[in-house]
Amino acid sequence: MWSNALLVFILLCLICIAWFKEKSKRKTQLPPGPSPLPLIGNILQIRPDKLLVTLQKFQEKYGSTFTVYFGSRPVVILCGYDVVKEALIDRKDVFSARGKMPMVEYVLKGYGITASNGERWKQMRRFVLTTLRNFGMGKRSIEERIQEEAHFLVEEFRKAKGEPFDPTFFLSCAVSNIICSIVFGRRFNYNDKHFLSLLSYINGIIRIMNSAWGLVLYNFERLIRYIPGPPQQGVQYLCELKAFVNKMVEESLKTLDPQSPRHFIDCFLIKMQQDKEIVDSEFHIDNLVASTVNLFIAGTETVSSTLRYGLLILLKYPEIQGTKIHLFGLHKLDNCLGCQVHFKAGVKL
Repeated sequence: MWSNALLVFILLCLICIAWFKEKSKRKTQLPPGPSPLPLIGNILQIRPDKLLVTLQKFQEKYGSTFTVYFGSRPVVILCGYDVVKEALIDRKDVFSARGKMPMVEYVLKGYGITASNGERWKQMRRFVLTTLRNFGMGKRSIEERIQEEAHFLVEEFRKAKGEPFDPTFFLSCAVSNIICSIVFGRRFNYNDKHFLSLLSYINGIIRIMNSAWGLVLYNFERLIRYIPGPPQQGVQYLCELKAFVNKMVEESLKTLDPQSPRHFIDCFLIKMQQDKEIVDSEFHIDNLVASTVNLFIAGTETVSSTLRYGLLILLKYPEIQGTKIHLFGLHKLDNCLGCQVHFKAGVKL
């Protein structure tokens, strides 16, 4: 019994020594930060339910660039416009690699845009940007689609009849439909059960990735298939989205006209046919499905969150509500949003 205890003690000592040696190597290369513990890092110093508040306190102590250990992995945190601009704009080639997202990588197998690196990421990114621009992203030609969806959004707002309400759901529907019109060539009704299921999957995935479970998966990615509860639920959500995109790809393939692409999936399928003789081409079904899932999730969450935050700013500064508001360049929304904003504010600014 004592021999077993001694063996465990020696093993723990060796682990600690190895960890501290590795830490001393990294210390010369990483920014300062709170002192981590072996294996668990700074987890005891971070409250998962108040992650942002904790990081802000670290910023006050260590400056705009500091290191935090989530488990045994160091994470460099950048705070403020200047350092983020320097990293992502001025030195974009150095910081262009994608970070790990274990749940996404587990389901999408490293294909697509958000979880890939190197040549695959460069090719997918270049193709996606070119295709989206061809379909009007960043141009006046997309205004027609946005105007159409804006009318549906305004009608839903008017149903509240001046009473407070939470716009989160309606903003997600509207933004997602813009993405759907470009990627799938169609929009969905806000009460479409299938569409609502897809939105709930996206919200579930984002919620799990931003929770304490996200930290667990980040540090123990190889155990993802064995951890029950939310991780398996997140995997299931991603699988459902992947199945939906697969179905849309199959439908598009049946009616594909190479001379007249209707949406993003058509353009990718045409590119696949053009590169079918290239053995190591990145244009295949796996990258098509993964890239489409990426666009669907990322496009819906980021834009709807930005719009929601803009509405919260209007709530905090009501004097601005009387001025001209040109949301998406649409003047017809002025009367709806410009003078009366009665949304239910669930976030303090």
